[in-house]
Amino acid sequence: MTITAHTQARLLGLPGSLRLGSHSLAVLRGLQPELRPAVDLQIGDLRLPLYDEDQDGPSTPENVRVFRQAVAESDGVVITTPEYNHGIPGVLKNALDWASRPLGRSALTGKAVLVISVSPAFTGGVRAQAQANETLLAIQSRPVLGPQVVIGNVADKIKDGRLTDEPSLRFALSAIDRLIALCPAIRKAEYAHLSLS
Repeated sequence: MTITAHTQARLLGLPGSLRLGSHSLAVLRGLQPELRPAVDLQIGDLRLPLYDEDQDGPSTPENVRVFRQAVAESDGVVITTPEYNHGIPGVLKNALDWASRPLGRSALTGKAVLVISVSPAFTGGVRAQAQANETLLAIQSRPVLGPQVVIGNVADKIKDGRLTDEPSLRFALSAIDRLIALCPAIRKAEYAHLSLS
């Protein structure tokens, strides 16, 4: 593929909290303007019905079909998640369960995924991060290796609905750099062009 100014890495961001003032959403919104023009980060909606195998198939809800298509069409996925009771929120687990189907044909199989955990506590949601990666491994996606991106004291690092803390942004962007390197649709030459570092 010829590298042009229009070459893009298409990333899908999945915030693990539904509330309007979500810290997870603020992290994704903070990352969007920091990415180079050749990297596009769209934010998905996890307002999906509870997973029900009886509704999976010909009667799969339309918003689930749209969600699965968004995952399938992305080059990689960025999950931002809070930690609820030492684990990931039910809304995120539910979305991953929908995305893991149909069995053997999941849109997440082989997909590069970066998990960023956030918390008002200094620990940054490390237990949620571990649980999310365990689920992703079960789906046979490709979690990004390297230093884990955990953002502690997150409420102090957000302004006007966006993550603004420079060290946190730089650290997260370096992980997105590693995510892009794992995207199978992006060749090495393209990756050099798209590099965030």
